[in-house]
Amino acid sequence: MPTAKDIVVKKPTEEETATCKSWPVWTCEPSEFDWDYTQSETCLVLEGEVTVTDRPEGEVSVSFGPGDLVVFPVGLKCIWNVKGAVKKHYNFG
Repeated sequence: MPTAKDIVVKKPTEEETATCKSWPVWTCEPSEFDWDYTQSETCLVLEGEVTVTDRPEGEVSVSFGPGDLVVFPVGLKCIWNVKGAVKKHYNFG
């Protein structure tokens, strides 16, 4: 089963940024919630600060924020801790 260490966080290329801008936008106020990835997700964070922690173990966490391109693997079970209101472009699959 994938863990938070399998999340990819990187700075996108100009081409990746252009592609992401055509995707839908998701927003979320500061909060904490469980999430299970039944398919992979790629997102470009525009605003906010998030830490994602493995569930149920909680041993590994990854943080990301504005300008980060983040790829979540299918099968990841995690806790999202939204520390600052998030706005992101996202794409599943």
